[in-house]
Amino acid sequence: MANTIALRKQYSTLLDEIYKLASLTAVLDGPNELVKEGANANEILIPKMSMQGLANYNKQTGYVAGDVTLEYETKKCGYDRGRMFTIDAMDNIESAGVAFGRLSAEFLRTQVVPELDAYRLAGYASIDGVATVEAALDTGKNALAALRTARSKIENAEANLATCYLFINPTVLGMIEDLDTTASKKAIEGFAGIVKVPQGRFYSKIDLTANGAGGFAKNESGKAINFMIVDKQTAIQYQKHTVSKIITPDQNQDADAWKFGYRTVGIVEAYDNKKDGIYVHTAAE
Repeated sequence: MANTIALRKQYSTLLDEIYKLASLTAVLDGPNELVKEGANANEILIPKMSMQGLANYNKQTGYVAGDVTLEYETKKCGYDRGRMFTIDAMDNIESAGVAFGRLSAEFLRTQVVPELDAYRLAGYASIDGVATVEAALDTGKNALAALRTARSKIENAEANLATCYLFINPTVLGMIEDLDTTASKKAIEGFAGIVKVPQGRFYSKIDLTANGAGGFAKNESGKAINFMIVDKQTAIQYQKHTVSKIITPDQNQDADAWKFGYRTVGIVEAYDNKKDGIYVHTAAE
């Protein structure tokens, strides 16, 4: 049993390290100290604070009383995915660790991370009330103009550009950079980070395959995203439950084999009063 626990710790640590290195959307993972468990298993409660503005000060009566309200929004986890792998018991515990260490690394790099990135980005693009523009960006000047418009929209909404991430298609970013002008350089300055997203994970809508080979695919009504700006202060990005499970051959009732399972449950949302911190620009299709 001790060996199983050690292998589980080794496996969990490996998965976490690979996720942090490979995920493009991990930069939006925020501190979740104030997140509370909801009444149902698939729900979480997100804090939302509201308060009154300034009022006139009176020399006789002093300050006008103010109210601060801390409420919790109920948000549902829409992402619940998993997979179980089997390794025959002819491999000893050390070999199983090496074999599945390699398997898990490839599984996370080629399957889990791309899907989670695609799900999150499509999730932000699908939120009601988020600013969305559709247009073809066939030249660097067009791309630059679109990005400057997006920046203005975000800044006029009083979102802090220093906490905003620019997720952008590499081709679109290349067209802007190739202009090599003061304006093009200024347009991509000031963001918390610039993240190049391969087209294969950058769609406004995707479908998650339920069974069989699994994975995801672009939804029929989905559009390729040119770029997206997301304020980290706006995003609710939280993995409520991520677990790796190891079943020994003695515990396995179906076969003389080790079983390794991975499951993650998460949410992609935005604070109701901060949706102006997201801007989406899609291709015209």
